[in-house]
Amino acid sequence: MRSNRFGRIGHDEVRARLADKVVVITGGARGIGLETARQLLDAGARVAIGDVDNEVLAKAAADLGVEGVEVDVTDRASFAAFLDEVEQRLGPVDVLINNAGIMPVGSFLEFDDALIRRTFDIDLIGVITGSQLAAQRMTTRRSGQIVNIASVAGRLPMPGLAVYNAAKSGVIEFSEALDAELSDHGVRVSTVMPTFTRTGLISGLATNRYIQTVEPEVVAAAVVGVIAEPRTRVAAPRAMRWVDANPVFPQAFKRLTRRRTGLDRIFLDYDSAGRADYDARMRGRATS
Repeated sequence: MRSNRFGRIGHDEVRARLADKVVVITGGARGIGLETARQLLDAGARVAIGDVDNEVLAKAAADLGVEGVEVDVTDRASFAAFLDEVEQRLGPVDVLINNAGIMPVGSFLEFDDALIRRTFDIDLIGVITGSQLAAQRMTTRRSGQIVNIASVAGRLPMPGLAVYNAAKSGVIEFSEALDAELSDHGVRVSTVMPTFTRTGLISGLATNRYIQTVEPEVVAAAVVGVIAEPRTRVAAPRAMRWVDANPVFPQAFKRLTRRRTGLDRIFLDYDSAGRADYDARMRGRATS
């Protein structure tokens, strides 16, 4: 029986399409990025992971048996050097996965300027920078793909998540526009929109039966699937595809839904102690 884990095609076809492709992943030392690397290896791809945390990166790369190269996605020179190093080790990059991201939560009125700028620098500007650097290389070969990891939050504005909502919405629209621009040059740009995933991003948050969360394996499978069969935008899981219609829903309906599901408070009323380690790492500070 053909598995539909990766979307509309089965595992054997995925392996045939990904065999020996050079795929690089930012934010690849943890969570979704790390699991995506595992699944890509299983599909026969040649994988390199990048991360700003060199110690965690080195361990993850060694455990997987892949190339690991330190990268700061907020620094254009670092991103360019990352791609250069991967190409020296593995050959021309076929696929760039812009996965690195942070998710600050809480009252917008209490956000400091540094955190707002850091969120946009990593979640949006880093995606734009990496996409441009990769696309410049890919268009000369008239072949390649960029996969940008956004979020259903880019379609579901919620109290306590305003800055993240804005950054991820930007990724979605940027990616669609860039795909339209580059597809005639042999380069596709795809967006994957995960729901809330069981990684550090949701630490300290009290989810409930109305708020769907998934394991990183579900999101990674969507990423692998969209590489094998390029599409402009996919949700992970596919049951969340309805979020694309959310912008046209009446505001009264959205307010009622947020109250009924708890989405009006979940990102405002969180466990700060349970989120402390992630918060420190998100801000670029060492954790104990």
